[in-house]
This record gives sequence, C-alpha cells and structure tokens, in this order.
Amino acid sequence: MIIKQADFTKSAVFEKDYPEELNHIEFAFVGRSNVGKSSLINSITGRNKLAKTSKTPGRTQLINYFLINKEFFFVDLPGYGFAKVPKEMKKEWGLTMERYLASPRKKLVFVLLDIRRIPSGEDLEMLNWLDHFGTPFKIIFTKMDKVSNNEKFKALKDIRTKIDFHNDDVFFHSSLNNNGKEQILNYIESCLKGEIE
Repeated sequence: MIIKQADFTKSAVFEKDYPEELNHIEFAFVGRSNVGKSSLINSITGRNKLAKTSKTPGRTQLINYFLINKEFFFVDLPGYGFAKVPKEMKKEWGLTMERYLASPRKKLVFVLLDIRRIPSGEDLEMLNWLDHFGTPFKIIFTKMDKVSNNEKFKALKDIRTKIDFHNDDVFFHSSLNNNGKEQILNYIESCLKGEIE
C-alpha cells in the first residue's frame, strides 16, 4: 500500500467529538510515552511532521485523528506510563483511552512496545483492556535500530516472560531507517480489503 495523502483531521477527548465514522476500519496506535509512537506514524505515512514528536514524553494528551488517502483514519492515542505526569492527568488520559477502546467504532489497535524493554504493568494492562473489549490488536516492536540481531533474540526471550506471541504475528519497526514500514502497510492494506476480520 502507498500512502499518498495524510492530513490531521481533529483532536478529541469524548466520543461525541470523534469525527464521523468512515466505511473502513480505523487503525489506532498506543504505547508508552517514550515508545516512538509519533515517529512511527510519521515513518509509515512518509510525513515527517504529521504527528508531533517531542523530547518530552507524554505530549499526546488527546486522541488525534489523521485522514489517510481520504479513505480511513489513523488514530493517535495518548501515551501512558510517564512518571512526571500528575496522577490526576494520568487518570484523565486513562479515561480518554478507555472511552475510545470501549466505543463501537470498527478498529484495530497497534500496541507499540520498545524492543529494549520488558513490558511494564501498564503495557500488560493495555493488552488486557484490549482483550476485555474484544478489540483486535497487533504488537509492533519499535526502535529496532537500537539492537543487534543477538540483542534482538535475547530481548524477545525476556519479553516472552511477560507476554506470549509468535514472531510471525508481530511487527518490527525502526523509524530511523523505516525498516518494517512495508510489512505494516501491507498488513493495513489486507485489513482494508477485508482479508482479516
């Protein structure tokens, strides 16, 4: 799949403010505040400044909608797990995300995990949430350029102490060199064609 057009549509907190649902499934991206979510969205859309990246983790506090090829949405969900954010704000972000996950919108969620980190309690909570709401999801391991092949093998072994997955069932991506971009886009295309329920 080729992304020819990617435009910011709107930000929202409550369901009533979400843009009108399109005919196609939408693709949401979620992960810890410093997992490289904005960089991944920019990488796969080929637009360097579409999602705002920041040296300060936790900048995405709203649900941001991007219209892709005038056909479907990418949805950038608030990052979680940033220690310096006040508890009240964290709670608010959690509710913002929970509302979205519980909404009846047809969606697939990409859960981003840093290949160098064992999944945190909040990562596991997110995966449990998705199971609870019956929301289809896929895991993308980010920052692949930061590890060698040997380190990748060890990292995946460590990660498997927390979550169970097959390598064929997850994606690996580097925003630095765009490795993995094509596989993610091909998967999105197959979802849009209805090959994946």
